[in-house]
Amino acid sequence: MTPRHPTVLTTSAALALTLTATACGPTEPGTSNSSPGRPGGTYSVALTEPDHLLPGRTTSSYSLQVLQGLFDTPAALDPKNGNVRPLAATSWSTSDNTVWTIRFRPGTTFHNGEKVTAASFADAWNAAAYGPNGWDTNYYFSQIKGYEALNPAEEGAEPTARRLAGLKVLDATTLQVTLKAPFGQFPMLLSFPAFAPLPTAATADPDRHDTAPIGNGPYRLDGRWERNEKITLKKFSAYRGPRTPMADRVDFKIYTSRETAFTELQAGNVDILTTVPAANAPQARRLFGDRFSVRPSGTMDYLGLPVKDPRFDDPRIRKAISMAIDRKGITQAIYNGVYKPATSLVGDVIPGHRPDACGPTCAYDPAAARRLFDEAGGFEGTLELYFSNADTTYEQWMTSIANQLKENLGVKDVKFRKMAPADLSPLLNEGRNKGPFRQNWVIDYPSIQNYLDGLYYPGNRTGWSDKEFDALVKKGNAAQGAEAVAAYQQAEDIALRELPYIPLWNWQDQSAWSDRVADVVIDPYVSGLHLDRVTVEQ
Repeated sequence: MTPRHPTVLTTSAALALTLTATACGPTEPGTSNSSPGRPGGTYSVALTEPDHLLPGRTTSSYSLQVLQGLFDTPAALDPKNGNVRPLAATSWSTSDNTVWTIRFRPGTTFHNGEKVTAASFADAWNAAAYGPNGWDTNYYFSQIKGYEALNPAEEGAEPTARRLAGLKVLDATTLQVTLKAPFGQFPMLLSFPAFAPLPTAATADPDRHDTAPIGNGPYRLDGRWERNEKITLKKFSAYRGPRTPMADRVDFKIYTSRETAFTELQAGNVDILTTVPAANAPQARRLFGDRFSVRPSGTMDYLGLPVKDPRFDDPRIRKAISMAIDRKGITQAIYNGVYKPATSLVGDVIPGHRPDACGPTCAYDPAAARRLFDEAGGFEGTLELYFSNADTTYEQWMTSIANQLKENLGVKDVKFRKMAPADLSPLLNEGRNKGPFRQNWVIDYPSIQNYLDGLYYPGNRTGWSDKEFDALVKKGNAAQGAEAVAAYQQAEDIALRELPYIPLWNWQDQSAWSDRVADVVIDPYVSGLHLDRVTVEQ
Protein backbone atom coordinates (compact mmCIF):
# COMPACT_ATOMS: atom_id res chain seq x y z
CA MET A 1 0.00 0.00 0.00
CA THR A 2 1.30 3.48 -0.87
CA PRO A 3 2.16 5.48 2.28
CA ARG A 4 -0.11 8.45 2.89
CA HIS A 5 2.40 10.54 4.84
CA PRO A 6 4.28 13.28 2.94
CA THR A 7 7.44 12.40 1.06
CA VAL A 8 10.43 14.73 1.30
CA LEU A 9 12.87 14.61 -1.59
CA THR A 10 16.53 15.54 -1.34
CA THR A 11 19.85 15.40 -3.14
CA SER A 12 23.24 13.82 -2.64
CA ALA A 13 26.83 14.90 -3.13
CA ALA A 14 26.74 13.17 -6.50
CA LEU A 15 24.20 15.64 -7.81
CA ALA A 16 24.55 15.84 -11.57
CA LEU A 17 24.58 18.94 -13.74
CA THR A 18 22.80 18.16 -16.97
CA LEU A 19 23.34 21.29 -19.01
CA THR A 20 24.09 20.78 -22.68
CA ALA A 21 25.19 23.02 -25.53
CA THR A 22 22.48 21.75 -27.83
CA ALA A 23 18.88 21.79 -26.66
CA CYS A 24 16.60 20.89 -23.78
CA GLY A 25 13.07 19.73 -24.49
CA PRO A 26 10.08 19.44 -22.16
CA THR A 27 10.01 16.89 -19.38
CA GLU A 28 7.44 15.96 -16.76
CA PRO A 29 7.84 17.55 -13.33
CA GLY A 30 9.44 15.41 -10.64
CA THR A 31 7.02 13.43 -8.51
CA SER A 32 7.08 12.18 -4.94
CA ASN A 33 7.04 8.52 -4.00
CA SER A 34 3.47 8.70 -2.75
CA SER A 35 0.54 8.85 -5.12
CA PRO A 36 -1.28 12.19 -5.20
CA GLY A 37 -4.11 12.60 -2.73
CA ARG A 38 -7.48 14.10 -3.49
CA PRO A 39 -7.53 17.71 -4.69
CA GLY A 40 -9.11 20.50 -2.70
CA GLY A 41 -8.91 21.86 0.82
CA THR A 42 -6.81 24.47 2.61
CA TYR A 43 -3.51 24.14 4.43
CA SER A 44 -1.26 26.61 6.25
CA VAL A 45 2.49 27.26 6.21
CA ALA A 46 4.52 29.11 8.86
CA LEU A 47 6.52 32.02 7.43
CA THR A 48 8.76 34.88 8.53
CA GLU A 49 7.72 38.31 7.22
CA PRO A 50 8.99 38.77 3.62
CA ASP A 51 10.62 41.98 2.43
CA HIS A 52 9.05 42.14 -1.06
CA LEU A 53 6.71 40.09 -3.24
CA LEU A 54 7.80 41.38 -6.64
CA PRO A 55 10.22 38.73 -7.98
CA GLY A 56 12.97 41.08 -9.12
CA ARG A 57 13.01 42.99 -5.86
CA THR A 58 13.93 40.20 -3.47
CA THR A 59 16.41 37.44 -2.73
CA SER A 60 14.89 36.70 0.70
CA SER A 61 14.05 33.02 1.23
CA TYR A 62 10.87 34.10 3.05
CA SER A 63 9.68 35.98 -0.02
CA LEU A 64 10.82 33.30 -2.47
CA GLN A 65 8.71 30.64 -0.75
CA VAL A 66 5.57 32.65 -1.54
CA LEU A 67 6.72 33.51 -5.06
CA GLN A 68 7.20 29.79 -5.76
CA GLY A 69 3.42 29.47 -5.82
CA LEU A 70 2.63 32.76 -7.55
CA PHE A 71 5.04 32.56 -10.50
CA ASP A 72 6.32 30.07 -13.07
CA THR A 73 9.93 30.80 -14.02
CA PRO A 74 11.29 29.66 -17.41
CA ALA A 75 13.04 26.68 -15.79
CA ALA A 76 12.83 24.64 -12.59
CA LEU A 77 15.12 22.26 -10.72
CA ASP A 78 13.93 18.69 -10.33
CA PRO A 79 13.55 18.09 -6.57
CA LYS A 80 14.81 14.53 -7.00
CA ASN A 81 18.23 15.29 -8.41
CA GLY A 82 18.67 19.01 -9.08
CA ASN A 83 18.55 18.61 -12.85
CA VAL A 84 17.24 21.63 -14.72
CA ARG A 85 13.99 21.22 -16.65
CA PRO A 86 11.53 23.53 -18.46
CA LEU A 87 8.62 25.15 -16.63
CA ALA A 88 7.21 28.30 -18.28
CA ALA A 89 9.56 27.52 -21.17
CA THR A 90 9.17 24.49 -23.38
CA SER A 91 12.81 24.40 -24.49
CA TRP A 92 16.07 26.30 -24.81
CA SER A 93 18.95 25.84 -27.21
CA THR A 94 22.43 27.16 -27.92
CA SER A 95 25.41 26.25 -30.08
CA ASP A 96 28.03 28.29 -28.23
CA ASN A 97 26.77 28.89 -24.64
CA THR A 98 26.51 32.59 -25.54
CA VAL A 99 23.41 32.99 -27.72
CA TRP A 100 20.41 31.16 -26.26
CA THR A 101 16.97 30.74 -27.81
CA ILE A 102 14.17 30.22 -25.28
CA ARG A 103 10.73 29.06 -26.39
CA PHE A 104 7.86 29.63 -24.00
CA ARG A 105 4.68 27.70 -23.40
CA PRO A 106 1.85 29.16 -25.55
CA GLY A 107 -1.66 29.86 -24.31
CA THR A 108 -0.83 30.85 -20.73
CA THR A 109 -2.06 33.94 -18.91
CA PHE A 110 -1.32 36.05 -15.88
CA HIS A 111 -3.77 36.08 -13.00
CA ASN A 112 -5.39 39.23 -14.43
CA GLY A 113 -6.05 37.55 -17.78
CA GLU A 114 -3.20 39.22 -19.70
CA LYS A 115 -1.38 36.84 -22.06
CA VAL A 116 2.09 35.70 -21.02
CA THR A 117 4.47 36.30 -23.92
CA ALA A 118 8.20 36.42 -24.54
CA ALA A 119 7.95 40.20 -24.06
CA SER A 120 6.55 39.62 -20.54
CA PHE A 121 9.85 38.00 -19.62
CA ALA A 122 12.00 40.57 -21.41
CA ASP A 123 10.19 43.48 -19.74
CA ALA A 124 10.59 41.96 -16.27
CA TRP A 125 14.30 41.27 -16.80
CA ASN A 126 14.90 44.79 -18.10
CA ALA A 127 13.19 46.28 -15.05
CA ALA A 128 15.36 44.25 -12.67
CA ALA A 129 18.56 44.98 -14.62
CA TYR A 130 17.99 48.76 -14.80
CA GLY A 131 20.30 50.14 -12.11
CA PRO A 132 18.27 53.22 -11.02
CA ASN A 133 15.35 50.92 -10.09
CA GLY A 134 17.49 49.54 -7.26
CA TRP A 135 16.02 46.04 -7.37
CA ASP A 136 17.82 43.45 -5.22
CA THR A 137 18.26 40.93 -8.05
CA ASN A 138 19.95 43.38 -10.41
CA TYR A 139 23.23 41.47 -10.56
CA TYR A 140 21.50 38.23 -11.61
CA PHE A 141 21.24 39.83 -15.05
CA SER A 142 24.86 40.88 -15.32
CA GLN A 143 25.61 37.94 -17.63
CA ILE A 144 23.41 39.47 -20.35
CA LYS A 145 24.88 41.70 -23.06
CA GLY A 146 24.23 45.40 -22.45
CA TYR A 147 24.11 45.18 -18.64
CA GLU A 148 26.81 47.86 -18.24
CA ALA A 149 24.76 50.40 -20.21
CA LEU A 150 22.02 50.05 -17.58
CA ASN A 151 24.52 50.06 -14.72
CA PRO A 152 27.43 52.45 -15.43
CA ALA A 153 30.46 51.84 -13.24
CA GLU A 154 31.38 55.51 -12.89
CA GLU A 155 29.92 57.12 -9.79
CA GLY A 156 27.21 59.59 -10.70
CA ALA A 157 27.03 58.46 -14.34
CA GLU A 158 23.60 58.03 -15.90
CA PRO A 159 22.58 54.84 -17.73
CA THR A 160 22.74 55.11 -21.50
CA ALA A 161 19.97 52.54 -22.05
CA ARG A 162 16.87 51.21 -20.31
CA ARG A 163 16.76 47.81 -22.00
CA LEU A 164 19.32 45.02 -22.24
CA ALA A 165 20.86 44.84 -25.70
CA GLY A 166 21.09 41.07 -25.33
CA LEU A 167 17.33 40.53 -25.22
CA LYS A 168 15.50 40.16 -28.52
CA VAL A 169 11.86 39.13 -28.77
CA LEU A 170 11.65 37.02 -31.93
CA ASP A 171 7.93 36.35 -31.71
CA ALA A 172 5.17 35.97 -29.11
CA THR A 173 6.70 32.83 -27.61
CA THR A 174 10.41 33.10 -28.50
CA LEU A 175 13.12 35.12 -26.78
CA GLN A 176 16.73 35.27 -27.92
CA VAL A 177 19.24 36.00 -25.15
CA THR A 178 22.81 37.01 -25.99
CA LEU A 179 25.22 36.84 -23.08
CA LYS A 180 28.41 38.88 -22.66
CA ALA A 181 30.45 35.70 -22.55
CA PRO A 182 29.82 31.95 -22.65
CA PHE A 183 27.93 30.76 -19.57
CA GLY A 184 27.15 27.06 -19.61
CA GLN A 185 24.97 27.20 -16.50
CA PHE A 186 22.55 29.79 -17.83
CA PRO A 187 19.54 27.41 -17.84
CA MET A 188 19.98 26.87 -14.10
CA LEU A 189 19.90 30.63 -13.59
CA LEU A 190 16.50 30.68 -15.31
CA SER A 191 15.03 28.78 -12.36
CA PHE A 192 15.54 31.74 -10.00
CA PRO A 193 12.34 33.75 -9.28
CA ALA A 194 13.90 36.98 -10.60
CA PHE A 195 13.52 35.51 -14.10
CA ALA A 196 9.75 35.19 -13.79
CA PRO A 197 7.60 37.30 -16.15
CA LEU A 198 5.63 40.37 -15.12
CA PRO A 199 2.43 41.81 -16.59
CA THR A 200 2.52 45.32 -18.00
CA ALA A 201 0.74 46.74 -14.94
CA ALA A 202 3.52 45.51 -12.64
CA THR A 203 6.40 46.96 -14.65
CA ALA A 204 4.49 50.25 -14.92
CA ASP A 205 3.74 50.46 -11.18
CA PRO A 206 6.06 48.11 -9.25
CA ASP A 207 5.35 49.66 -5.84
CA ARG A 208 1.67 48.83 -6.05
CA HIS A 209 2.33 45.29 -7.20
CA ASP A 210 5.00 44.67 -4.57
CA THR A 211 2.24 43.92 -2.04
CA ALA A 212 -0.31 42.63 -4.54
CA PRO A 213 1.68 40.74 -7.19
CA ILE A 214 0.08 39.38 -10.35
CA GLY A 215 1.79 36.16 -11.36
CA ASN A 216 1.52 33.34 -13.87
CA GLY A 217 1.80 30.43 -11.44
CA PRO A 218 -0.62 27.82 -10.09
CA TYR A 219 -1.76 30.08 -7.25
CA ARG A 220 -2.90 33.70 -7.19
CA LEU A 221 -2.98 36.18 -4.34
CA ASP A 222 -6.28 36.21 -2.44
CA GLY A 223 -6.75 39.77 -1.24
CA ARG A 224 -3.62 41.67 -0.24
CA TRP A 225 -0.51 40.87 1.76
CA GLU A 226 -1.41 41.69 5.36
CA ARG A 227 1.89 42.82 6.81
CA ASN A 228 3.16 40.77 9.77
CA GLU A 229 -0.03 38.69 9.76
CA LYS A 230 -0.74 36.57 6.70
CA ILE A 231 -0.54 36.03 2.96
CA THR A 232 -3.24 33.94 1.34
CA LEU A 233 -3.04 32.20 -2.03
CA LYS A 234 -5.86 30.51 -3.89
CA LYS A 235 -5.87 28.17 -6.86
CA PHE A 236 -5.70 29.94 -10.22
CA SER A 237 -8.45 28.27 -12.23
CA ALA A 238 -7.06 29.38 -15.61
CA TYR A 239 -3.57 27.96 -14.96
CA ARG A 240 -2.28 26.00 -17.98
CA GLY A 241 1.24 25.13 -16.84
CA PRO A 242 2.65 21.77 -15.74
CA ARG A 243 2.23 22.33 -11.97
CA THR A 244 -1.43 21.48 -11.39
CA PRO A 245 -2.20 22.66 -7.84
CA MET A 246 -3.73 20.08 -5.50
CA ALA A 247 -5.03 22.27 -2.66
CA ASP A 248 -7.56 25.04 -3.24
CA ARG A 249 -5.89 27.46 -0.86
CA VAL A 250 -2.62 28.10 0.98
CA ASP A 251 -2.51 30.31 4.08
CA PHE A 252 0.91 31.69 5.00
CA LYS A 253 0.86 32.61 8.68
CA ILE A 254 3.59 35.07 9.60
CA TYR A 255 5.50 34.58 12.84
CA THR A 256 8.27 36.65 14.37
CA SER A 257 10.28 33.57 15.40
CA ARG A 258 10.61 29.92 14.48
CA GLU A 259 10.13 28.96 18.13
CA THR A 260 6.69 30.57 18.13
CA ALA A 261 5.89 28.84 14.85
CA PHE A 262 6.92 25.47 16.30
CA THR A 263 4.63 26.02 19.29
CA GLU A 264 1.81 26.81 16.85
CA LEU A 265 2.55 23.62 14.89
CA GLN A 266 2.29 21.56 18.08
CA ALA A 267 -1.02 23.23 18.91
CA GLY A 268 -2.41 22.44 15.46
CA ASN A 269 -2.64 26.08 14.42
CA VAL A 270 -0.32 25.69 11.44
CA ASP A 271 0.22 22.67 9.19
CA ILE A 272 3.78 22.96 7.84
CA LEU A 273 6.96 24.37 9.34
CA THR A 274 9.87 24.05 6.92
CA THR A 275 12.50 25.25 9.43
CA VAL A 276 12.11 23.53 12.80
CA PRO A 277 14.53 25.13 15.31
CA ALA A 278 17.47 22.83 15.95
CA ALA A 279 16.86 23.00 19.70
CA ASN A 280 13.43 21.48 19.13
CA ALA A 281 14.67 18.62 16.94
CA PRO A 282 14.47 15.87 19.61
CA GLN A 283 10.97 16.97 20.58
CA ALA A 284 9.87 17.23 16.94
CA ARG A 285 11.20 13.76 16.18
CA ARG A 286 9.29 12.35 19.14
CA LEU A 287 6.03 14.19 18.41
CA PHE A 288 5.86 13.95 14.63
CA GLY A 289 7.64 10.69 13.83
CA ASP A 290 7.69 10.14 10.07
CA ARG A 291 6.28 13.65 9.65
CA PHE A 292 9.62 15.08 10.79
CA SER A 293 12.49 15.27 8.33
CA VAL A 294 16.20 16.13 8.52
CA ARG A 295 17.82 16.62 5.12
CA PRO A 296 21.20 17.73 3.75
CA SER A 297 21.11 21.35 2.70
CA GLY A 298 22.99 23.73 0.47
CA THR A 299 22.36 26.56 2.94
CA MET A 300 25.37 28.10 4.67
CA ASP A 301 25.96 30.70 7.38
CA TYR A 302 28.92 33.08 7.24
CA LEU A 303 30.31 36.00 9.18
CA GLY A 304 30.76 38.86 6.71
CA LEU A 305 33.44 41.47 7.32
CA PRO A 306 33.37 45.03 5.90
CA VAL A 307 36.83 45.02 4.35
CA LYS A 308 36.66 48.73 3.42
CA ASP A 309 36.79 49.47 7.14
CA PRO A 310 40.52 49.83 7.94
CA ARG A 311 40.05 47.68 11.03
CA PHE A 312 39.20 44.69 8.82
CA ASP A 313 41.29 45.31 5.70
CA ASP A 314 44.15 43.03 6.78
CA PRO A 315 43.41 39.36 5.91
CA ARG A 316 45.33 38.33 9.01
CA ILE A 317 42.70 40.01 11.20
CA ARG A 318 39.97 38.17 9.33
CA LYS A 319 41.77 34.83 9.65
CA ALA A 320 42.38 35.43 13.35
CA ILE A 321 38.66 36.00 13.89
CA SER A 322 37.90 32.78 12.01
CA MET A 323 40.37 30.71 14.04
CA ALA A 324 39.01 32.15 17.30
CA ILE A 325 35.52 30.74 16.60
CA ASP A 326 34.68 27.29 17.99
CA ARG A 327 32.32 26.08 15.25
CA LYS A 328 31.93 22.59 16.66
CA GLY A 329 31.14 23.85 20.13
CA ILE A 330 28.56 26.34 18.82
CA THR A 331 26.80 23.84 16.56
CA GLN A 332 26.67 21.31 19.40
CA ALA A 333 25.36 23.76 21.99
CA ILE A 334 22.88 25.67 19.82
CA TYR A 335 21.98 23.28 16.99
CA ASN A 336 22.23 19.93 18.80
CA GLY A 337 24.98 18.87 16.44
CA VAL A 338 22.59 18.90 13.47
CA TYR A 339 24.43 21.67 11.64
CA LYS A 340 27.94 20.83 10.42
CA PRO A 341 30.97 23.07 11.02
CA ALA A 342 32.02 24.57 7.69
CA THR A 343 35.30 23.61 6.08
CA SER A 344 34.46 25.14 2.70
CA LEU A 345 32.54 28.07 1.23
CA VAL A 346 30.00 25.71 -0.34
CA GLY A 347 27.54 23.16 1.00
CA ASP A 348 28.59 19.54 1.07
CA VAL A 349 25.73 18.47 -1.25
CA ILE A 350 27.27 20.50 -4.10
CA PRO A 351 29.29 18.80 -6.89
CA GLY A 352 32.92 19.82 -6.44
CA HIS A 353 32.66 20.41 -2.69
CA ARG A 354 36.01 19.76 -0.98
CA PRO A 355 35.75 18.66 2.66
CA ASP A 356 38.77 20.65 3.89
CA ALA A 357 39.12 23.51 1.42
CA CYS A 358 39.44 26.06 4.24
CA GLY A 359 42.18 24.14 6.07
CA PRO A 360 43.60 25.54 9.36
CA THR A 361 41.85 28.88 8.84
CA CYS A 362 38.49 27.32 9.70
CA ALA A 363 39.88 25.17 12.55
CA TYR A 364 39.51 26.32 16.15
CA ASP A 365 42.94 27.37 17.38
CA PRO A 366 42.69 30.23 19.90
CA ALA A 367 46.45 30.40 20.57
CA ALA A 368 47.34 30.73 16.89
CA ALA A 369 44.45 33.16 16.44
CA ARG A 370 45.78 35.47 19.16
CA ARG A 371 49.32 35.39 17.75
CA LEU A 372 48.05 36.31 14.27
CA PHE A 373 45.72 38.96 15.68
CA ASP A 374 48.51 40.66 17.64
CA GLU A 375 50.91 40.38 14.71
CA ALA A 376 48.42 42.28 12.54
CA GLY A 377 48.07 45.06 15.09
CA GLY A 378 44.88 43.99 16.81
CA PHE A 379 41.56 45.78 16.90
CA GLU A 380 40.55 49.17 18.25
CA GLY A 381 37.11 50.45 19.08
CA THR A 382 33.68 48.84 19.47
CA LEU A 383 33.00 45.63 17.58
CA GLU A 384 29.42 45.84 16.29
CA LEU A 385 27.76 42.58 15.23
CA TYR A 386 24.74 42.75 12.91
CA PHE A 387 22.04 40.06 12.64
CA SER A 388 18.29 39.70 12.22
CA ASN A 389 15.67 38.89 14.84
CA ALA A 390 14.06 36.20 12.66
CA ASP A 391 15.43 33.37 14.81
CA THR A 392 16.55 33.33 18.44
CA THR A 393 19.51 31.10 17.55
CA TYR A 394 21.08 33.98 15.61
CA GLU A 395 21.53 35.96 18.81
CA GLN A 396 22.64 32.83 20.64
CA TRP A 397 25.50 32.09 18.27
CA MET A 398 26.41 35.74 17.92
CA THR A 399 26.67 35.83 21.71
CA SER A 400 28.97 32.80 21.61
CA ILE A 401 31.15 34.40 18.95
CA ALA A 402 31.28 37.67 20.88
CA ASN A 403 32.41 35.84 24.02
CA GLN A 404 35.02 33.85 22.09
CA LEU A 405 36.45 36.97 20.45
CA LYS A 406 36.66 38.64 23.85
CA GLU A 407 38.33 35.65 25.46
CA ASN A 408 40.56 34.50 22.59
CA LEU A 409 41.51 37.79 20.96
CA GLY A 410 41.12 40.27 23.80
CA VAL A 411 38.37 42.30 22.10
CA LYS A 412 36.93 44.40 24.91
CA ASP A 413 33.77 46.09 23.66
CA VAL A 414 31.11 44.26 21.63
CA LYS A 415 27.64 45.57 20.79
CA PHE A 416 24.77 43.80 19.03
CA ARG A 417 22.78 45.38 16.21
CA LYS A 418 19.68 43.20 16.02
CA MET A 419 16.85 44.16 13.68
CA ALA A 420 14.08 42.84 11.44
CA PRO A 421 15.23 41.16 8.19
CA ALA A 422 13.42 43.78 6.14
CA ASP A 423 15.49 46.49 7.84
CA LEU A 424 18.80 44.63 7.94
CA SER A 425 18.91 43.69 4.25
CA PRO A 426 18.95 47.25 2.81
CA LEU A 427 21.38 48.40 5.50
CA LEU A 428 23.89 45.72 4.48
CA ASN A 429 23.25 46.18 0.76
CA GLU A 430 24.04 49.87 1.08
CA GLY A 431 27.16 49.25 3.21
CA ARG A 432 25.87 51.23 6.19
CA ASN A 433 26.95 48.62 8.75
CA LYS A 434 29.93 49.38 10.98
CA GLY A 435 31.01 45.86 11.73
CA PRO A 436 30.70 42.12 10.96
CA PHE A 437 27.32 40.67 10.05
CA ARG A 438 25.49 37.40 9.70
CA GLN A 439 25.34 36.37 6.05
CA ASN A 440 23.26 33.44 4.95
CA TRP A 441 23.23 31.85 1.51
CA VAL A 442 20.37 29.61 0.38
CA ILE A 443 21.47 27.72 -2.71
CA ASP A 444 19.62 28.68 -5.88
CA TYR A 445 20.97 25.79 -7.93
CA PRO A 446 23.58 23.07 -7.26
CA SER A 447 26.81 24.70 -8.43
CA ILE A 448 29.88 26.21 -6.77
CA GLN A 449 29.38 29.16 -9.12
CA ASN A 450 26.12 30.05 -7.38
CA TYR A 451 27.96 30.66 -4.11
CA LEU A 452 30.83 32.54 -5.73
CA ASP A 453 28.67 34.87 -7.81
CA GLY A 454 26.01 35.11 -5.10
CA LEU A 455 28.40 36.19 -2.35
CA TYR A 456 31.16 38.04 -4.19
CA TYR A 457 29.30 39.97 -6.88
CA PRO A 458 30.68 43.46 -7.71
CA GLY A 459 29.74 45.82 -4.89
CA ASN A 460 28.92 42.92 -2.57
CA ARG A 461 28.15 43.43 1.10
CA THR A 462 31.76 43.00 2.23
CA GLY A 463 33.19 45.42 -0.36
CA TRP A 464 35.82 42.85 -1.39
CA SER A 465 36.98 42.34 -4.98
CA ASP A 466 39.85 40.51 -6.67
CA LYS A 467 40.73 40.43 -10.38
CA GLU A 468 42.25 36.94 -10.27
CA PHE A 469 39.12 35.63 -8.55
CA ASP A 470 36.90 37.25 -11.19
CA ALA A 471 38.99 35.77 -14.01
CA LEU A 472 38.71 32.26 -12.61
CA VAL A 473 34.95 32.53 -12.17
CA LYS A 474 34.73 33.75 -15.75
CA LYS A 475 36.83 30.77 -16.88
CA GLY A 476 34.51 28.39 -15.06
CA ASN A 477 31.45 30.05 -16.55
CA ALA A 478 32.75 29.45 -20.07
CA ALA A 479 33.39 25.76 -19.40
CA GLN A 480 31.36 22.74 -18.41
CA GLY A 481 31.81 19.63 -16.31
CA ALA A 482 35.15 18.97 -14.58
CA GLU A 483 36.87 21.92 -16.26
CA ALA A 484 34.29 24.33 -14.86
CA VAL A 485 34.49 22.82 -11.37
CA ALA A 486 38.31 23.07 -11.35
CA ALA A 487 38.20 26.79 -12.19
CA TYR A 488 35.56 27.47 -9.56
CA GLN A 489 37.61 25.63 -6.94
CA GLN A 490 40.64 27.80 -7.72
CA ALA A 491 38.45 30.89 -7.28
CA GLU A 492 37.19 29.50 -3.99
CA ASP A 493 40.80 29.11 -2.82
CA ILE A 494 41.39 32.83 -3.38
CA ALA A 495 38.24 33.79 -1.48
CA LEU A 496 39.30 31.53 1.40
CA ARG A 497 42.78 33.02 1.39
CA GLU A 498 41.40 36.57 1.59
CA LEU A 499 38.39 35.59 3.76
CA PRO A 500 35.95 38.51 3.42
CA TYR A 501 33.30 35.92 4.32
CA ILE A 502 34.17 33.51 7.13
CA PRO A 503 32.39 30.14 6.64
CA LEU A 504 30.64 29.06 9.85
CA TRP A 505 28.38 26.05 9.30
CA ASN A 506 26.38 24.08 6.77
CA TRP A 507 22.67 23.83 7.59
CA GLN A 508 20.74 20.60 7.72
CA ASP A 509 17.11 21.36 6.96
CA GLN A 510 14.54 20.20 9.50
CA SER A 511 10.84 20.25 8.75
CA ALA A 512 7.65 18.96 10.34
CA TRP A 513 4.01 18.88 9.38
CA SER A 514 0.61 17.99 10.77
CA ASP A 515 -1.40 14.87 9.97
CA ARG A 516 -3.79 17.07 7.97
CA VAL A 517 -1.43 17.26 4.99
CA ALA A 518 0.28 14.73 2.74
CA ASP A 519 2.49 14.61 -0.35
CA VAL A 520 4.89 17.23 0.99
CA VAL A 521 7.91 17.82 -1.25
CA ILE A 522 10.75 20.02 -0.01
CA ASP A 523 14.00 20.52 -1.90
CA PRO A 524 17.27 22.19 -0.85
CA TYR A 525 17.08 24.84 -3.57
CA VAL A 526 15.28 28.13 -3.84
CA SER A 527 11.90 26.40 -4.41
CA GLY A 528 11.77 25.00 -0.90
CA LEU A 529 8.29 23.64 -0.25
CA HIS A 530 6.50 22.74 -3.49
CA LEU A 531 3.17 24.37 -2.71
CA ASP A 532 1.32 22.83 -5.65
CA ARG A 533 1.96 19.22 -4.58
CA VAL A 534 0.67 19.31 -1.00
CA THR A 535 -2.63 17.52 -0.48
CA VAL A 536 -5.07 18.01 2.37
CA GLU A 537 -6.61 15.10 4.26
CA GLN A 538 -10.38 15.59 4.02
